[in-house]
Amino acid sequence: MELALITAQQVFALLLMIAVGAIACKAGVFKPAEKSVLANLLLYVVVPAMVLDSYMVEFDPATFHNLLLAFGLGTVALLVGVAAAWVLTRRVDKQNRDILWFACAFSNAGYMGFPLIRALFGAEGLLYASAFVTVFNILIWTIGYVVLSGRADPRAIVRSVVTCPCIIAVALGLVLYLGRVPLPEVITGPVGAIGDMNTPLSMIITGATIAASNVKKLLHNRKIFFAWGTRMLLIPAVELALFALLGVHGTVATIVLLLEACPCAAITTMFAIQFHHDEELAAGSVVLSTLSSIVTLPLYALLLTAVL
Repeated sequence: MELALITAQQVFALLLMIAVGAIACKAGVFKPAEKSVLANLLLYVVVPAMVLDSYMVEFDPATFHNLLLAFGLGTVALLVGVAAAWVLTRRVDKQNRDILWFACAFSNAGYMGFPLIRALFGAEGLLYASAFVTVFNILIWTIGYVVLSGRADPRAIVRSVVTCPCIIAVALGLVLYLGRVPLPEVITGPVGAIGDMNTPLSMIITGATIAASNVKKLLHNRKIFFAWGTRMLLIPAVELALFALLGVHGTVATIVLLLEACPCAAITTMFAIQFHHDEELAAGSVVLSTLSSIVTLPLYALLLTAVL
């Protein structure tokens, strides 16, 4: 119950930041199209700094064991989600099948998940979340990229993975963590300060996305509700049942499952634009699932407390 209450409080705080972003966008502080600048700042600077900062802790064997567990459980959960979404979207018309699969398969673990996990579990929880997001990014830039682009260029895929800012930050962080490299405050301070921008900046971007959407129009699209039900209800339920059957429990399992219960990935819209899929379906799935997470995430946290 305590986890559910804390989750509700944190999700509400995130919702207030989303509202600030939406109001700022509507008031003309910045245009909806300009949020791409903020998104690039978040992707290439803020998130890598936050991930790197999570590795700047003293080496501890128990923590390292949990980090490896996070990689393993994250891989299992993500593959289950990808497979479940693939099976469930096979009957959808071919024109919308791929983007709908992507919206169902991948959660907003970076934008929505990182702030939530940091608030609930602190720096150590963020360390485990970074392991999950590493696997998450590898799958997005391999399987996700191939399906949505329709191209299987090995060079392009490898380039996308090895140049992903988050993965680079994890690799550097592991070197510092495992090598037990001490860094002066003059470096760790700025890195941590930049990383602290993640929560408000990501929520402002989310708010701008919602402000640019026609919510009433979205409510008439049945495919968006299909994506919402699969992403927010079905996949988290399947993965929770799997973890319970396997006897997996504890902080790491809770973090992985909460990350998988987050709304549709924000990058869904960007990929839809880039590869000429239904932009309205992509944006609507992100918007509706994000708005509903104020209710679904605390309820899921309550369920985790009862089952795990």
